[in-house]
Amino acid sequence: MPELPEVETIARRLASNAQARTVTGVDVLWDRTVDRPCVAAFRRELTGATIDRVRRRGKVLVFELGARGTLLVHLRMSGRFTSRQRQDEAPHRHTRLTLRLDNGIRLDFVDQRKFGRFYLVDDPMELLAPLGPEPLDDAFTPETLHRRLVNRRGEIKRLLLDQHFIAGIGNIYASEALWQAGIHPRRVAGSLSPAETTRLHHAIVDVLSSAIRNGGTSLEDRAYVYPDGGTGKHQQHLGVYDRAGDACPTCGYAVTRIVQGQRSTYLCPICQPIPGSIEEQ
Repeated sequence: MPELPEVETIARRLASNAQARTVTGVDVLWDRTVDRPCVAAFRRELTGATIDRVRRRGKVLVFELGARGTLLVHLRMSGRFTSRQRQDEAPHRHTRLTLRLDNGIRLDFVDQRKFGRFYLVDDPMELLAPLGPEPLDDAFTPETLHRRLVNRRGEIKRLLLDQHFIAGIGNIYASEALWQAGIHPRRVAGSLSPAETTRLHHAIVDVLSSAIRNGGTSLEDRAYVYPDGGTGKHQQHLGVYDRAGDACPTCGYAVTRIVQGQRSTYLCPICQPIPGSIEEQ
């Protein structure tokens, strides 16, 4: 699933094609792609709307439409946008919805697994309000993170994936941030000291910012690509994610894969010891 850096990159790329453009038509090829309102109302209300701004909140794409409301798009597991400029160019076979713009561009929403959803709402907060703070906002400080961790009894890795706790972090960047901070993914979240929390905060900001600069992470499944078909480059800079058996870039010990909540976690047992474990002795 695309995480904060990937969705941020997509938002910036879509802005260059869609911002200040008017939607001239909407083709819904799989009705359940539209969550709200009904498909007929969705087509009617979106057609003629001007896209004032494209931005991101957490892992959600936000299309601001002025008086027409807000279009929210959650890509989920396999959703992505592709851009077609030639009128005779056929859409991808897994296209579920198409936005036709007044500059001749067609934005196709391609979603093989059909989990992605579109929401056309008057108030975006009806969906965005439950999200946690943005980790790259100035208001998200080490002190903010420490306050949110106090008395948390769950594992730190699993807490970082909770979008109500922090918005936008997923499996890739949680593993990378914890490795960079030297914190074991199974540590009890509330057990982190202020110094460890500060290290984790800096690592979160660093790995997300670096991934944005590198255009996101495109793995071998190519689930994440740009609207023009290009790919991110951050996979070339990952320290531990998807590198089980490879040497840790810091200490040279083999990277290990464990499973938490049915998701793979990658770590270095030497750089990320559990307090009191054999690696610390």
